[in-house]
Amino acid sequence: MFKAVIFDMDGLMLDTEILLQRFWCEAANEFGFPMRPEDVLGIRSLCSKYATGHLKRKFGEDFDYAKVRARRIELMNAYIAEHGLRKKKGLDELLDRLAESDVKAAVCTATDMERTTKYLTEVGVFDKFDEFICGNMVEVGKPAPYIYINACKKLGLEPQECIALEDSPNGVISAATAQLNVIMIPDLTQPSADISPLLYACCESLDKVIPIVFGEEKS
Repeated sequence: MFKAVIFDMDGLMLDTEILLQRFWCEAANEFGFPMRPEDVLGIRSLCSKYATGHLKRKFGEDFDYAKVRARRIELMNAYIAEHGLRKKKGLDELLDRLAESDVKAAVCTATDMERTTKYLTEVGVFDKFDEFICGNMVEVGKPAPYIYINACKKLGLEPQECIALEDSPNGVISAATAQLNVIMIPDLTQPSADISPLLYACCESLDKVIPIVFGEEKS
């Protein structure tokens, strides 16, 4: 049986990837960069170091990542303040089942700790996790494996004893490179031909992960 389940946050636990997509585009267009929704797909779960290069290659060296990102955060914060956050299907069911067992739960997200705390507290699940490893806690984030390697060390477990839950290719690559068992719960895109071989399983929602964690069946 697995000993820990490690959760990504945006697009996996929270329905925020669609908001990130929307407000990256709005912010970039305000600065004169014609970003489209499909342009945002490549930076999902990507740390700033890699996202900066990705967007400069797309829109030119004049693309000011820090300014556009700051505006994106401002726009998104205003939207969330008015409309709140939505949890993804099956999150509560999975977390409740883990809480009833000896299987640990952790968060491994590219988002910083301050915003992670705020978001997960707002939806009432922050206290259900044993450990948090956030983007500002590692020098190089996803798709590099270090954030997941650190997560396993904090949990005192071997990677093979852990399941990583991810919704994006960059997150899958990070966890798979760290040698965890990766389950993808697709959000904005389905697993591609190069991502599928990295997966232990692919589930349509978080509640479908429960039988896999507890050995009741293999998806």
